[in-house]
Amino acid sequence: MPENRQIHLDNRPAGEAQASNFVLVTAQTPALQDGEVLVRHHFLSLDPYMRGRMNDAKSYAQPQALGQTMGGGTVGEVVESRNPRYPVGTKVVGMGGWQEYSVVNADVPGALRAVDTRHVPLSAYLGAVGMPGVTAYYGLVHIIAPKAGDTVVVSAATGAVGSAFAALSKARGCHTVGIAGGAEKCKYAVDELGFDACIDYKEYSDAASLSAAIAAACPNGIDGYFENVGGMVLNAVLPRMNAFGRIAVCGMIAGYNGAPLPLTQPALILMQRLKIEGFIVSEHMEVWPAALAELGALVADGKLRARESIAQSLENAPEAFLGLLKGKNFGKQLVKLV
Repeated sequence: MPENRQIHLDNRPAGEAQASNFVLVTAQTPALQDGEVLVRHHFLSLDPYMRGRMNDAKSYAQPQALGQTMGGGTVGEVVESRNPRYPVGTKVVGMGGWQEYSVVNADVPGALRAVDTRHVPLSAYLGAVGMPGVTAYYGLVHIIAPKAGDTVVVSAATGAVGSAFAALSKARGCHTVGIAGGAEKCKYAVDELGFDACIDYKEYSDAASLSAAIAAACPNGIDGYFENVGGMVLNAVLPRMNAFGRIAVCGMIAGYNGAPLPLTQPALILMQRLKIEGFIVSEHMEVWPAALAELGALVADGKLRARESIAQSLENAPEAFLGLLKGKNFGKQLVKLV
């Protein structure tokens, strides 16, 4: 059994996360028991939700344990097997964490899923055809529930969730507007992802000026908003929401380092009779089959061309993760391990 490099959470951040919160260790991979497989990870997923798990605070998920491998999604290949359903060579997606190998009891429901890489690249199962894509699907289809002609807006528009949101909403005939950071990202959103418009929030110093730009891109108001950011962006969107608009709250990355996120005009929720619903996509496993089928078809047909930012080698995962929290990634952030 191979030696296995892992990244552990060594200590909890006080305020902004730092590379010193993590430590690289080497462990011996245990021998396989009946039903288990050894997976060599090809790619590791980095996602904003991981920042919240670094804190020892009440949340929808248990805090990441100190001295243990950071949790996270992985895709890879079975290189040794004592489970007939997963022979050597099977490509799989799971939650192997920040390490090069994982031993998985493949008989546990949901622990591992075999994937087809003939038409969908392996890495896409951590992005467009994985948790981020299903997140976009659930928020759009089950909370915003648009009809053709509706105007929908998404923040962090060129990230893994926003990219999938664009393809899914355009397939439903929506006027789709993105909010992203930087001219290059906004150009990519329109030219490659199919957004009708994209607003560079970095050009605006306050919510009022950003809100004016949103109004120009959404002349008929906003029927549905998918929230990934919070803070100034949410305060800019709220005045542009139409009556009976729907807001799907997926993330609040502006506050992940502990900064408060005041809501400046909460009365608009009442005045516009808004529906605001937060959700965790892992609590809605019933939608995953339909979501993955649609997303896989969009990728295979070339209608969803999600960009990836790829860091090389496990030891670079912490810096890539910290860059993700600052918006330095362009598309889905991955770490390539093979």
